[in-house]
Amino acid sequence: MFNLVLVNPQIPNNTGAIGRLCVNAGATLHIIRPIAFDIDEKAVRRAGLDYWHKLDLHVWDSLDSFFENNTIKENAFFATTKTDKPYFDACFKKGDYIFFGSETAGIPTEILEKYKNQNITIPMTKEGRSLNLAISTGIVLYEAIRQNYAIFER
Repeated sequence: MFNLVLVNPQIPNNTGAIGRLCVNAGATLHIIRPIAFDIDEKAVRRAGLDYWHKLDLHVWDSLDSFFENNTIKENAFFATTKTDKPYFDACFKKGDYIFFGSETAGIPTEILEKYKNQNITIPMTKEGRSLNLAISTGIVLYEAIRQNYAIFER
């Protein structure tokens, strides 16, 4: 129903948990290389438990390769701490792409600038810098599902 895009993930446990989330939510997971770990690493499988083989997974060699093979226009949102637009103000539609950057670097600035009107954030207090990647994907993905629950494939 939705597409989660992880740009250069670095922590296998996060990616495994996100894979499990995608299986349960009926979402496709796109992972953009470079990846800081082996995608078959035991930690990824452990975090995804017995779900990893059920995952609709696409691994791309680069952002360029991803963008060459997927039409990205108004059908995408880019999660970042560098905007004030809350994710719950976005209007998600079936098939949308929701991008998340690496745990340390986020989404590249040039991508955020190109799609500035589609940047979204999860509101938080000034006490913290960011949320865990797996938690962030769950928050935003389930808002997209909430908005489209009538057509959610259960």
